[in-house]
Amino acid sequence: MALFKGRTSNPEGRMSLKSHLVELRNRLIKSAIALLLGAIAGWLLYDPLFAAISEPIKRIAHEKGFDAKITFGGITTGFDLHLQGAFFIGAIVSSPIWIYQIWAFIVPGLNAKERRYTFGFMFAAIPLFAAGLYCGWWVMPNVVHALMSFTPNDSSAANYIQAGDYITFIMQLILFMGIAFLVPVVLVGVNMAGVLRGKTMFKSWRFTVLGVTLVSAMAAPGNDAFTMFLLAGPLLVLYFGAMGLCVLLDRRRDRRRAKQAQETEETADSATSLGDLENL
Repeated sequence: MALFKGRTSNPEGRMSLKSHLVELRNRLIKSAIALLLGAIAGWLLYDPLFAAISEPIKRIAHEKGFDAKITFGGITTGFDLHLQGAFFIGAIVSSPIWIYQIWAFIVPGLNAKERRYTFGFMFAAIPLFAAGLYCGWWVMPNVVHALMSFTPNDSSAANYIQAGDYITFIMQLILFMGIAFLVPVVLVGVNMAGVLRGKTMFKSWRFTVLGVTLVSAMAAPGNDAFTMFLLAGPLLVLYFGAMGLCVLLDRRRDRRRAKQAQETEETADSATSLGDLENL
């Protein structure tokens, strides 16, 4: 494969500074091209996306009987937000490509075992990130509906929302859920790096449950307990599954270290016994 061409010709994975810079430039160019192509698709998808995120505001305004609109405060605001939304969608659409390019840039500096681990991280990170984005999109109408329900239920009341603030809020909510689904992968990576042990993670399981519950409650506010549990369930399974995997990795690592220590001790004893025989 072309990806491992440098590794084949250079088994130790050593590259000059110039070669590193050329490799980085090539990866950045490919990522930028993928982002631009995704932004083109995002430009075409912006209008139906804006219509979809505007629907909760129309619904709550109709239910409560007050005027609610998304306002654009300047001449260039519409274009700026269209461009911002296009690149936001493009970054999501092209995420498998630029994540792969980051991985491909790192791979030449890793050994075969580490490359297998990185493969696992990549194939776990992309589906989890996509699942988190979907959950964020799924709970978004409930969040908007709940927050806007605090507007007084009066015909003289009005809620005019700045388009930039609203779109930024929606983007942050969706990205937050995507990152929340990625955290378990990060936990496993931190454990494999030897920074944090699985037992240490389990000691704070109460805070994990509390944090996931709070996030789920904010994402599905009101009396919709079913949505809250439906969101909290997968997150808790992911977090506790990641911690359980970390414990298993710790035990495997401890057994391997104990075996290596025993072999080292046996080698030292054999060397000592051989030395005693030679002295006789």
